[in-house]
Amino acid sequence: MRSVSGIFLFLLLLITPKFVLAHGGHGDEFHQETEANPGTQQGIQVDAQTVKRMGIEVKPVTKQQMNFGIKTTGQIETLPSQKVEVTSPTPGKIVELLVEPGAVVQAGKVIAVIAAPDLVELRVNSQEKRAEAEADLQQAEADLKLAEQNYQRYLQIAAADIKQARSQLALAEERYNRDRELSSQGAIPRRQVLEDETELAEALATVTKATSRREVLEAEAQLKRAKSAVEVAKSRIRLSNATYQTRLQQLGTRANDKGLVTVTAPISGTVADREITLGQSVEEAGEKLMTILNNSRVWATANIYEKDLEKVKIGQQAIAKVASLPNRTFTGKIAVIGSVVEGETRVVPVKAELDNADGQLKPGMFAQLEVLTDKTPTAVLVMPTSAVVEANGRQLVYVENGTTFEPAEIALGRTLGDLVEIKSGLFDGDRIVTQGAIQLYAESLKGNRSQQQGAIRGAEKGKSEEKESIIQNFLPWLWVVGGGGAIASGAFWLGRRTKKAVSLVEFSIPEMPKTQDSDPQQLTPKR
Repeated sequence: MRSVSGIFLFLLLLITPKFVLAHGGHGDEFHQETEANPGTQQGIQVDAQTVKRMGIEVKPVTKQQMNFGIKTTGQIETLPSQKVEVTSPTPGKIVELLVEPGAVVQAGKVIAVIAAPDLVELRVNSQEKRAEAEADLQQAEADLKLAEQNYQRYLQIAAADIKQARSQLALAEERYNRDRELSSQGAIPRRQVLEDETELAEALATVTKATSRREVLEAEAQLKRAKSAVEVAKSRIRLSNATYQTRLQQLGTRANDKGLVTVTAPISGTVADREITLGQSVEEAGEKLMTILNNSRVWATANIYEKDLEKVKIGQQAIAKVASLPNRTFTGKIAVIGSVVEGETRVVPVKAELDNADGQLKPGMFAQLEVLTDKTPTAVLVMPTSAVVEANGRQLVYVENGTTFEPAEIALGRTLGDLVEIKSGLFDGDRIVTQGAIQLYAESLKGNRSQQQGAIRGAEKGKSEEKESIIQNFLPWLWVVGGGGAIASGAFWLGRRTKKAVSLVEFSIPEMPKTQDSDPQQLTPKR
């Protein structure tokens, strides 16, 4: 019995290690083949409809010169000239309030109306004076009209008198000359010539009087007095409102038709806060009413070390980024360079004026500022930073190849705003995914997970088949030994060795990672 058992044990040991070692090595091989490795992913085929749905954008890699510079951190600030505190020009009561906090206003728009008692009194007095001056003006204008009519009438009369006087003068001269010649011939007496001479002198006096136009001159003087009265009346009208307007100019404001003070927006912008309410009384001039901000352009204030100061110049281009908008850059130029170096830190404050037309940069935000001071000597390959996918310490991009997007590992250089330099891995003209690369990477992970789950199921199936193989290979040896005792002894040893061999097989296969689709009963080894 012992001899048979020894022979049986010897044969069993020759068979069993083959299967035990095979199981141990296969477990390691399976682990290597199913381990997810993003650097060796296969291409992903995506149809046009899915590309549109996922928002995938593809652009070619290009070459261009890149500007680089000094990077620092700073803070967004409002331009001093674009932050205005609106104050009350005079004591009074708020009777109209036309804007709310957050409202957008234009320069010159009325934002509040104030009733000031002293200005109301000045307004009433000016209106009374104006009414009196307007009445005087109406009387002066009527007198002027009458004087103009008299002047025209006297001009006509004077013209007629002159004409008649000159006609009589001509007739008297003709008679005088004729009678004087006849008298010299003795045809008429000398007395007749003397009478003609008297009439000639009278006619000459009449002409002199007519041409003097005394009545016309008097009418003209009256006309001038009427015109002067009109001017005086107009001047009184202007002066009636002068005191009121002068007071408004002193306050730096204007009034509406009711004589109430109107407060206007000094700049275009947004009402940041409002510290008054409708009906509130303003105790004194200069009291704050509200604040208006215009952030269409802002400052990014940062510090530059003294050693880098010589590289920074007024007008140099600057790029800023903020944490809340990681995929957005804001461009501007250096507007102010501080004139004093701070003692301990040895830094100089600089201010870059940035374009902020959409108002996304808010005062107080922290910003990363880069002052562009250098330029690459030649054009280099660049691409948008949005195309890069970080995967297990590797940097990947997806390259378009027909309807397939293939992953490519790359090496990156310096970054400028939304662009990054490509050191290796791509060529000029390669079409890469610039928007939606993260979605493609997520899809590739789903594919790897499905492959891994299939491999796990295959390993479990192989393990069951090898267990059956052990038993099938062992059964023929039972018949070789023969005999009831040998069979019993062989069954005893078979039960022990088979159990031990199976135990070794099961524990030589490493435990597979569990996934959402894995069956826990299939992955858990049975002891």
